Formats: sequence, structure tokens, C-alpha cells
Amino acid sequence: MTAKNPVKIGVIGGMGPAASALFYRMTVEHTKALYDQQHLDMILLSHASMPDRTEALLGGRRAELLKLLLADAHLLESCGADAIAIPCNTSHVLADEIQAGIHVPLINMVTETVRECAARFAAEPSRRVAVLATDGTVRAGIYQRALEAQAMEPWLPPAEVQSLVTEMIYDGVKRGGKVDYEDFLTIERSLACAGCEAALLACTELSVINEMFKLPAFYIDAMRTLVKRVILFAGKEYV
Repeated sequence: MTAKNPVKIGVIGGMGPAASALFYRMTVEHTKALYDQQHLDMILLSHASMPDRTEALLGGRRAELLKLLLADAHLLESCGADAIAIPCNTSHVLADEIQAGIHVPLINMVTETVRECAARFAAEPSRRVAVLATDGTVRAGIYQRALEAQAMEPWLPPAEVQSLVTEMIYDGVKRGGKVDYEDFLTIERSLACAGCEAALLACTELSVINEMFKLPAFYIDAMRTLVKRVILFAGKEYV
């Protein structure tokens, strides 16, 4: 691509809005640029009325959700998008079907995040890695399968800890409630007792919480990975 025909990234956002706003801000902040024209060209679609992904997947509305996501992807393609990014982990349960239905690459947040995790532990790949995500993402097993394919052992929180993760996602971020750092410390203690050597923040609302509290490198943020891959796909430098 030349400077007159830059790569355009299509973004299916709004799932949720706070997470999508963070994705855009992080993309701007992590692109090496001295002026406007050195930033990415992006087509941003905020589909906030999209059904809740976990409710749809667990409630037998998978086909409806796929239809809506494909319609958004087709719209972005028609607007000239050269690749699609979806800053929503649970939507990636349908990633293969979305990719099969479009003509441009879907930058797969799950694949890229697990690849980054594997690179961190390249010398000793057999590591236990926690998956912190929505119930929909956890039950679909997309991160578990991806971790196992990279010779890592996925670890899922016990029911009481998963309930706390869900509360932080929905009550703390999506509903604009209070996020108590003590709740994260409770989760962290559970991970430590289980012998986890890393944890995937596999929900973009957890990425919002990461931004609030600046969590340590123990946590691998799927949002940050997606931002990096989007910037690099567009031929820009990630900083």
C-alpha cells in the first residue's frame, strides 16, 4: 500500500462501549506518529445494541449473533476495510465462521493473545495459565483449546471466583458501578494458590480494569495484544 492508499482497519465495537473507547485510545497512544497523517485509518462501528454475547451463546441465539456480526463485517468491507478487528473476546467464539464469511482478514484476538503468551514462555512452554473471561468465553473453550495447542495448561477459576470475575465485568464496568481492587486481589490469591504463572485478561472489560489499576505483567491483556496486531497490520510502528 502507498501513502495515497493506506490500510484501513474496520472495527466492530460497542461490545461494550467503554472497552471499545479504550481500544481506540490505546491504538492512538501506541502508534508511533508525529502528526495526524501518521496514525491509522480506521472505520469504527459501535454496535452497542448487539445482544449480550454470553446470553446469546448460552441461550441458543448463536445463529442470530453470527448474522449480526457478519452484517457488520460486510458493512465494513463495503466501506473499504482491509481487515476487521473485534475488541470483544466472547465474539471470537464465532471467529472462524466470521472469517469464512468475509473476504478480508479477521485479526483474531484469541489466536494472537495465546501466541504472545507462548512467546513469553518459549523456553519452558508447559506453564499453567489462568483464563479470566465471561461465562460465554469460558464455556466455549476457545482460550483453553488455543493454550493447549501451544503446550500450555489452561486453568479456570472455581465457581465462586468466576462469579467475582463476572461481577467485575458486568456490575463494575458494563453497568458503570464501582470496581474494588480488593476483589482483584481475591482473584489473584486464587490464581497464586493454583500455581498459575500468568493470567489472560480475556474480556475487554477486564482490559478497562487493567487500565484503571495498571496490573502487573503477570496479566496478559488481550486488548493490548489486539491493539499491537492492528497497528502492525496497518504497517505502522507499535510503541
